[in-house]
Amino acid sequence: MRPMRGLLCAALAALPTVAAAQTVHSPPITAGTDEKLVRPAGYVQVWADEFDRPGLPDPKKWAYDTGRNKEGWYNDEKQYYAADRPENARIENGRLILTARKERLSDRPDFGGQDYASGKLVTRGLADWTYGYVEVRAKLACGRGIWPAIWMLASDGKSGWPAMGEIDIMEHVGWDQGRVHGTVHSKAYNHVAKTQKGANVMVPDACTAFHDYQLDWNEDRILIGIDGDAFMRFDNDHKGDPATWPFASPQYLILNVAVGGWGGQKGIDPAAFPASMEVDYVRIWQKR
Repeated sequence: MRPMRGLLCAALAALPTVAAAQTVHSPPITAGTDEKLVRPAGYVQVWADEFDRPGLPDPKKWAYDTGRNKEGWYNDEKQYYAADRPENARIENGRLILTARKERLSDRPDFGGQDYASGKLVTRGLADWTYGYVEVRAKLACGRGIWPAIWMLASDGKSGWPAMGEIDIMEHVGWDQGRVHGTVHSKAYNHVAKTQKGANVMVPDACTAFHDYQLDWNEDRILIGIDGDAFMRFDNDHKGDPATWPFASPQYLILNVAVGGWGGQKGIDPAAFPASMEVDYVRIWQKR
């Protein structure tokens, strides 16, 4: 077992400091639950975007993540994330629309040779939260090769991924239409070590109807659910070890539509494009 542990440590050390949503496979149902998910009494709204101003996303609330365009994105993803481009990220009819398209933006200085362009918005540097209730009402982008996600990463990324902590509120891979995943990653629990904590649930109309994707996160546990029904629970072991619970510090929110990676494990269907995730609103509450 010692050589295996050594290989694992080397693999973790080689991981980038900020990873896009995890590569892999369907996470095992290691943290399933059938609890109700209700916003706790006494919480007040601390942040929201109702997407009621047409045009580009509000720069006071959202930034574009374009940091790996030139080098290429992690997980063998195939997209270029465009900034300030309504074809990939815009607000229209009261909704945020993130669209993946089959097109090469070769005139952009950070172009990395990608055959696809898409959108990725983050609140990093603008807003983050420690604990709270997050609700994102969305209709998912679908099609083989498409990988939309609603997720969070630690604002302080100095410890690197996965030690920094990642909360995946929603992931959907187009080759398994209707199956929605919720997962957490930490140094002790991650897909490299095959110890990630996650669960999934079927939402047959995820591609055609809006649903509330929800996170209830406090000092004792994380609950992830849809429309008031939790399907994933991860408990704090209260050992004071950030390897198992790195979730006691601020995290920022990410909305994106990736191409390839986990979503591309069975190829990319040219007929899937354009593929859009529509977001009706994002609302966040915390204890008063």
